[in-house]
Amino acid sequence: MRNFDNFLTRREAMTRALLGAGAVAVGAAAVHADAMAAGVSGTPANLLPSGADTLRKLSSRLARAPRRRDFKTVSMILTNPDQWDNEALNEILHYAGGPKQVWDNTSVGSPWLNLMRNAMNCQIWSFKHADFLCVSATHGTAHFALYDDYIWSKYLSKLTKGKWKRNVWLEEPPASNADPSDVENTKGVFSPHDNSIAVLQRRGAVFLACHNEIWELTMGLRKDGINPDHLPHEKMATEFTNHLIPGVVLTPGIVGTLPELELAGFQYAK
Repeated sequence: MRNFDNFLTRREAMTRALLGAGAVAVGAAAVHADAMAAGVSGTPANLLPSGADTLRKLSSRLARAPRRRDFKTVSMILTNPDQWDNEALNEILHYAGGPKQVWDNTSVGSPWLNLMRNAMNCQIWSFKHADFLCVSATHGTAHFALYDDYIWSKYLSKLTKGKWKRNVWLEEPPASNADPSDVENTKGVFSPHDNSIAVLQRRGAVFLACHNEIWELTMGLRKDGINPDHLPHEKMATEFTNHLIPGVVLTPGIVGTLPELELAGFQYAK
């Protein structure tokens, strides 16, 4: 919280083009027929590599797994699986494919999305691991990218002194509309111009959210007077939990979930 001005300075220095801007486009139009030969299959809403049958099944199961976003209250320490996205998290922990990599992402001002994209490109096309699973263990300021625009408008825009009024990390850049059959397009779907949470999700990446981060961020916001509805701590933490972006998997705490992922065969990356 207290280092946010420094975060803004670093973030401003980064290339904004890597994040891009534009409307989220997840329609289901047909992809060019030679996309299969290039290693991509499906529709624009689905950028999973061809041959990624195990990853495709996981993505389908995760899409069906419930995400509870109707909490009335939350506590500091979660003690029951129905307090987080237990079904979805278990799907990830029991993923039968591989390799599996978990990124310990703590700073929204770092090139975290770019690094995940590079890892996926290398594993899929260089080492031919179509079922590679890339997971973001998200906490710290990187967790800001996991909240919807309601939270940004009400809280986080004030925290950033209005520099951002919405979640730009979720928006899909113009590059996301490029032909996915051209995997070597330097401004295309798989290029540094297409670093977006939504695009990486379409490629099979999974973003984990941290209950402990929600609890401590809301504690800090209340301390700094950013609490327009004068909510008690539990209620503000509940509001943040209920406004996580689509597809995110809520965990009881990232630093405590990382050992579970490593025990399940995930390779740690930072």
